[in-house]
Amino acid sequence: MDLCVIIKGVSFFLQTSIGIISNCVILLSYANIICSGCKMMPVDIVLSLLAFVNMMVLLTRGVPQTMTVFGAEHVLDDTGCKIVIYSYRIVRSLSVSVTCLLTVLQAITISPIPSWSTIKIKVIKHLGIFLLVILVINMAVCIAAPFFSAVPRSGQIPKFTLNLGFCHVYFPNQLGYILNGFAVSLRDFVFVVAMVLASGYIILTLYRHHKQVRNIRRLDSGHNVAAESKAAKDVLRLVMLYVIFFGIDNIIWIYMLTVSQVPSVITDMRVFFSSCYASLSPLLIISSNRKIRKAIKCRLKQQRLTPAEVYVCHI
Repeated sequence: MDLCVIIKGVSFFLQTSIGIISNCVILLSYANIICSGCKMMPVDIVLSLLAFVNMMVLLTRGVPQTMTVFGAEHVLDDTGCKIVIYSYRIVRSLSVSVTCLLTVLQAITISPIPSWSTIKIKVIKHLGIFLLVILVINMAVCIAAPFFSAVPRSGQIPKFTLNLGFCHVYFPNQLGYILNGFAVSLRDFVFVVAMVLASGYIILTLYRHHKQVRNIRRLDSGHNVAAESKAAKDVLRLVMLYVIFFGIDNIIWIYMLTVSQVPSVITDMRVFFSSCYASLSPLLIISSNRKIRKAIKCRLKQQRLTPAEVYVCHI
């Protein structure tokens, strides 16, 4: 086997494996917290959903891509291609949507404006409705992809085809090819702009707070403010991580829209960078989230703890 193919395959395998395991750790930690009787906060719900979505991104894209790189043929049939590609498009778009929702929720949480407290209550109360609306929007935007998805055909790849390795997306003409790319990019751009604006507001709020209060621990509410500031900074790191890989992904995507036949190496690069957020963000969440770290430690020690001690671990 070619050395370049081995390096590419191992890279996809490590990325997919690390991402799936890390996201599973987050989901299992929150499941452990729920089973212990502790209440899930809105941010915890959003983070657990983000972990699930990112895990699905890797399962629907990273796993078949890795199998294809290592030479597996006929991984899916036409129906399987339609289901997997449609599912991937949805969960990939949910990844940016949920990250955006998390950023907006955090911006509302740390806002000193009194009227925003009412907005926060309404957002938390109708969180399920917001998530459902986001899902419906993304399902509608992604509806075109499965109609043109099929297993790779023998012979030369036709023009205006997205070569995904295990499946191809055959667009009938250049207009359909560009319109699909424009719709997907526009949707992502809207969420990223909202995410960046919310992040900018968080940074401004933290700066003003730091300027007004030099020693936050002397205040009665210092602990809560410090906790909110730390949570906001953690969200900002997530946003920064997403924006970096979003930028790389879309630079490659724009290039792909300008050519009728895309080289396989370009497609592989886009797949790798578009999956980096799903793979690396759970590591960032685990390292920065105190609840998850405590749940992991308690889980490791659970065999030696009494039920009362296990419950205390999650408080």
